[in-house]
Amino acid sequence: MKQILTIAGSDSGGGAGIQADIKAISANGGFAMSAITSVTAQNTVAVTNAFDLPIPLIEAQLDAVFTDFEVASVKTGMLSSSTIVETVAQKLREYMPQAIVVDPVMISKSKFSLLKAEAINSLRHVLIPIATVITPNVYEAELLSEQEIRNIDDAKTAAKTIANLGCQAVLVKGGHLDDEKATDVLYYHNDWSFFEANRIETKNTHGTGCTYSAAIATHLALGKELIEAIRDAKTYITNAIQHALDIGKGHGPTNHFYFLT
Repeated sequence: MKQILTIAGSDSGGGAGIQADIKAISANGGFAMSAITSVTAQNTVAVTNAFDLPIPLIEAQLDAVFTDFEVASVKTGMLSSSTIVETVAQKLREYMPQAIVVDPVMISKSKFSLLKAEAINSLRHVLIPIATVITPNVYEAELLSEQEIRNIDDAKTAAKTIANLGCQAVLVKGGHLDDEKATDVLYYHNDWSFFEANRIETKNTHGTGCTYSAAIATHLALGKELIEAIRDAKTYITNAIQHALDIGKGHGPTNHFYFLT
């Protein structure tokens, strides 16, 4: 079984972060391992607090996984500080996994900052250059590209700008675009691919970004080419949203194991 490592923050509500990643990796046929960077207090309504783990403990988790397991791919999520970003990037350069999916987690649905402003430059110049693919939503792509994004043409321009930072590919997620469908825009090998899905009317979308990127990392670990991996992950996340769970008082989580019910 292919082994996939997620490096991210913990969500006490279970819908996003490490918890969502582990579910998504398992649901897509991989064995999930984790290195927790931060512990958050959150539920479907809000993130109320967060605590970054000490750097030596983050390093120790990464060393423990990489020195024992055959890590087929890595997904990164919440890396809240410049120091954490640089630590993770250094370890990834040391161990050189074949595929690195960077989900540049910056802010929660409740507007709680999950990435300090000073860490954005570290993300741009230290982590993104070693990524196989980076998966920003519209808000994150705007911050990284320093461009306004309203439609698919804007997303294409931003993706190309972000790609200039050195990563192999950029996938701008289209959930917040002014478009009839939810269309994700991929810039890869100087070419464009588009991944469409019908929009689903639901408030229960907590953890969609984490789930999507973890699924992409899993399909890459299974040996699929990037476009095929994204296509299969897109199908998975669309179904997980379609069957989302209406639990909690806010934005419920996607249903990672919808196919079991």
